[in-house]
Amino acid sequence: MASQALHPLYKNNSPTTSHKPETKMISAKRAFRSLAFSISVPLSITLAIICIFGSGKNYRALPKPFWFPPLWFIHLATLSSSFFMSLAAWLVWADGGFHARSDSLPLYVAQVSLSVIWDPLVLVTGAAWLGLVFCVAHFGTLVACYKSFEKVNPFAKDLVKPCLAWMGFLTMVNYKLIYL
Repeated sequence: MASQALHPLYKNNSPTTSHKPETKMISAKRAFRSLAFSISVPLSITLAIICIFGSGKNYRALPKPFWFPPLWFIHLATLSSSFFMSLAAWLVWADGGFHARSDSLPLYVAQVSLSVIWDPLVLVTGAAWLGLVFCVAHFGTLVACYKSFEKVNPFAKDLVKPCLAWMGFLTMVNYKLIYL
């Protein structure tokens, strides 16, 4: 009796519970649609930038050290980073982090913007100095996203780690491009 008084939400007053699976199905469909949207938009933008500006004739023509990644790997890693960050952002959004933490959404938008700008800036136009500034800013934005996402969802924080590793490596590549 005492437990029923402490937990009135667990009492089943309705004779049938057939409406619960339907609402769960609707919320699952809504969650899947929001996940698909939040992943497909950044991936589509990144893929469009790669298709439009991704030839990288300047990058291919440079004599590079052996540890420089080929152009296809840069594009694949950029797409992977976009996927991981969009999934992390969706997890933060699903946990209410964009409402509770006002800095999470602007940081994520800044990260996506910086990610999209680097490819044409460095690989097509060859502006390595400016690209290095964008790489450092992008790395800083990723660190800020990491710290912001950490407070909302620990798994989202872990999804940012490969993006940080990739951006750190890309910053080293960009720094070396200045002196080639």
